[in-house]
Amino acid sequence: MSESQPKLPNRQTLFSDAFKAFIAKGWSPYPNDLPPRLPAADAAAARRRRVSAQFPGQRLVIPAGGLKIRSNDTDYRFRPHSAFAHLTGLGADREPDAVLVLEPTDSGHDAALYFKPRAPRDSAEFYADARYGEMWVGRRPSLEEMAAWCGIRCVPVAELDEHLAKNAEETTIRVVRNADPALAERLDRLRGEIEVSGEGEEEQVQAKDAEFAEALSELRLVKDAFEIEQMRQACAATAEAFAAVVAGLPEAVRRGRGERWVEGIFGLHARHVGNAVGYDTIAASGDHACTLHWIRNDGDLAEDELLLMDAGIELDSLYTADVTRTLPVGGRFSDDQRQVYEAVLEAQQAGMDAARPGAKFSDVHDAAIAVLAHHLSGWGLLPVSPDESLSAEGGQHRRWMVHGTSHHLGIDVHDCAQARRENYRDGTLEEGMIITVEPGLYFKSDDELVPARLRGIGVRIEDDIVITADGAENLSAALPRSSTVVAGCLASLLPTSSRSLRLCFSHRPRRARGRRAADAASPGPGRRPCAHTAPRTWSLPSG
Repeated sequence: MSESQPKLPNRQTLFSDAFKAFIAKGWSPYPNDLPPRLPAADAAAARRRRVSAQFPGQRLVIPAGGLKIRSNDTDYRFRPHSAFAHLTGLGADREPDAVLVLEPTDSGHDAALYFKPRAPRDSAEFYADARYGEMWVGRRPSLEEMAAWCGIRCVPVAELDEHLAKNAEETTIRVVRNADPALAERLDRLRGEIEVSGEGEEEQVQAKDAEFAEALSELRLVKDAFEIEQMRQACAATAEAFAAVVAGLPEAVRRGRGERWVEGIFGLHARHVGNAVGYDTIAASGDHACTLHWIRNDGDLAEDELLLMDAGIELDSLYTADVTRTLPVGGRFSDDQRQVYEAVLEAQQAGMDAARPGAKFSDVHDAAIAVLAHHLSGWGLLPVSPDESLSAEGGQHRRWMVHGTSHHLGIDVHDCAQARRENYRDGTLEEGMIITVEPGLYFKSDDELVPARLRGIGVRIEDDIVITADGAENLSAALPRSSTVVAGCLASLLPTSSRSLRLCFSHRPRRARGRRAADAASPGPGRRPCAHTAPRTWSLPSG
């Protein structure tokens, strides 16, 4: 349920009876035409059937969650819990305080969506409720409209508690606890186990709910066709936003506080073509790039420094890209910057080559980090051999890359986070899985074990790949990775028209086959990058 807002007696004006009578009159009737079915509705129905098969005879409760207060009486923009969105097909900001209930039947489950429909115009909610009223937040859907959207029977949320109480003592009920803790507490009381049986039974109840959360998370490990297409679109939109960021680099340098400027450019595109950014944008210049989750973004951009930009657009369906590019702000890599960049690029390519059906999820990380460990050794940074560093007893290389190389991606930026370890980190890659490949090297400015010439350089390169029948496909290949192509684009296009820039940073190569998950301009491990590998469209003149 939504968090309670404080009462504000000093701002509220009472409504007269005359106003109440007047406000209810003279409105056009609501349209009778029902909205079309959501594109995600059919896929969501198939997912519900899979969940039903896993938990026969059990009542399953999946809340959307409620509104959360940002400050005083203002709320954060609402985003539904990912399990709710995945099983209903609803996205964007729908629907606060809604609850999906899968009620057991002899043949499986019946789905019902409990939510707060719009109030009639003669009710106080219409004009006086700043959270739900039509005059405050716009027209809310009716029960019939919501049912048409998602293909689920809809019921007023006011009837939820009565339904959940029916046969509660003899029905196994599972709930996604973290989606709506207040509802979970009410269900605990309804189940009658905590008060009667003590802490041991409470742990059993919560263990059942944890198993349910695991199952819903693992349901997303392999993406369906709808999800893969959404991820293609999210990556394409993200590439366009990166192009706009590059176009804005000179202005970001000129204005100062350029990290915040480029964050704003990306955010503009995210809100224009999607729901929002999929996570807080990391716009890290210079030494800030060595802070993995730098989201303060209050630094200047300097033409002799690198900008590490980690950002993704979340579509209205809530599927998000997660892409990182490290860009020379002035259009040219220094020799030291290029040295680090090439090592990371080679590591990323090794990780991509390891991503194929039947491989272990951890194989991607192992392949990438092995490349980095050998480079660190060759530069004289490792105090032990690469093999010893890569062993379970070593790990010295992690000083300069403490994070993992990959994570699952989809309706959450860190998708499937509740999946069991044996199915995630120790799991096997399957066709339809979408993961990131994002190695990096981070040499902090105060790291005295690093040569002075490398201090303050942070590089990460990240792409989103889908596992195919015979390898992997790079969904974010529209953004070049080769240092030669990246620098060439920036150097030639920053001071000129943005048309060539869009072509450069939105190139759509032919879909890779087999293990060729990288974009067409990547030099690959052990190969020298060459400007002639750039597709023709990258060098089209402006005009």
